[in-house]
Amino acid sequence: MTVTADRRAARDEPLEIAGRQFRSRLILGTGKYKDNKVMVEAITAAGTEIVTVAVRRVDLDRTKEECVLYHLDQEKWSLLPNTAGCYSAEEAVRYAELGRAAGFTDWIKLEVIGDVDTLLPDVEGLLQAARTLVSEGFKVLAYTNEDLITALKLEDVGVSAVMPLASPIGSGLGLLNPFNIRLIKSRLGVPVIVDAGVGTASDACVTMEQGVDGILMNTAIAAADDPVAMALAMKQATEAGRLAYLAGRMPKREQAAPSSPTTGMLD
Repeated sequence: MTVTADRRAARDEPLEIAGRQFRSRLILGTGKYKDNKVMVEAITAAGTEIVTVAVRRVDLDRTKEECVLYHLDQEKWSLLPNTAGCYSAEEAVRYAELGRAAGFTDWIKLEVIGDVDTLLPDVEGLLQAARTLVSEGFKVLAYTNEDLITALKLEDVGVSAVMPLASPIGSGLGLLNPFNIRLIKSRLGVPVIVDAGVGTASDACVTMEQGVDGILMNTAIAAADDPVAMALAMKQATEAGRLAYLAGRMPKREQAAPSSPTTGMLD
């Protein structure tokens, strides 16, 4: 019996993080949208199950209609607080604890930024904060650079997922170092979710073709001319890249190879 592409995709294992399973491998942020209505429409179109919110940048009062959290139904989406805007381990730990006290779960997307211009991670601060939060019972998803050694150290600390960047936050440059991303994925036992730098659907597809477990994005959708259409494009590209990875691409060659037989040809 022929197995359709849809059925092959359906047989893929779900994304599993810290003992929880998700069908979607696309995670979305909530910043930079022109209004909350567009944000919700885009998140819905993307088919995502996990949505991140910046503890430091959003009003944590869910009763206010103008607040982002008012519009995020926790029956539909798992809310993942993050420590965006934190420039030290101490700040990141404090805001993670604040988020948990405000009613979020013990999951945290950990960011410790080291430079205001590039928004690249502070590796030393990241590892310090990760150690503290893991010891406090947090399920840490750690945003980091595309360095294997840092990724291995984070796994040793006990994080639940490692999130190497594709390129700098908000740059839209796409995946700059696919080799390092593949290397990280090949060496880690925890999920590898690429975070930051994806700019359009082709970037998402190429990123998933590296075999990573998922992608987190925000600006690529929120800053698009039509965020809802881009969210749908990103959903389809993420799924296409995943299926292409599972299918196994043809080998690359430096010379042509005919696609039709070279024997038995008519004279």
